[in-house]
Amino acid sequence: MLLNGIEIDSIVVGGVGTNCYIVRRENSDQCVVLDPGYSGRKIARHIHNEGCKLEDVLLTHGHFDHMMGVTFLMEEAGGRLCAFKDEQAVLEDPGLNVTAMAGSAMTLQADVYFRDGQVYETAGMKFTVIHTPGHTKGSCCYYLKDEGILFSGDTLFLESVGRTDLPTGNDRQIIESLKEKVLTLPDEVKVFPGHGPATEIGYERENNPYAAM
Repeated sequence: MLLNGIEIDSIVVGGVGTNCYIVRRENSDQCVVLDPGYSGRKIARHIHNEGCKLEDVLLTHGHFDHMMGVTFLMEEAGGRLCAFKDEQAVLEDPGLNVTAMAGSAMTLQADVYFRDGQVYETAGMKFTVIHTPGHTKGSCCYYLKDEGILFSGDTLFLESVGRTDLPTGNDRQIIESLKEKVLTLPDEVKVFPGHGPATEIGYERENNPYAAM
């Protein structure tokens, strides 16, 4: 999909249907990958077939279904691993990131840890990091402000939000993140979630039942 000068390829990976996004500026040979949950080598092949160089892997959070493809992907394609600073403990603990429960205990250490509101420039794009705790304590969204694009991870889905019953999840926090940080963005912002179809901020403000809580 080409949207406001940004090329977004989506690959659905793993048994729970995680959306992995390969993102680059139109006609650029540099890209970033968001949430390579599984199929790291498949994602790497896609990048190579497109003639791109991987600059960064951006994690919206550290759960198994969003990060288990990281090692294979980076072995094949390189890049830096990036996450929000409050997610470090989750990435480094197989109990907190649920890889132990999923049957393949795994830890990761990011090369770059973000702070809230930081603007991170990579592959010719400017991602604003929005800390959205609730699904996990270090969950975040990545916002391309100039292009009106948000990658929401498991904070916001079409007419729903992510679950909060896994380690470091919090009901109150995810509602606060939704209402105070995500749904305050402009109506026309296109949202690409961690699972399920894309949506828009204006639609979610009017139709997401969690917005009224």
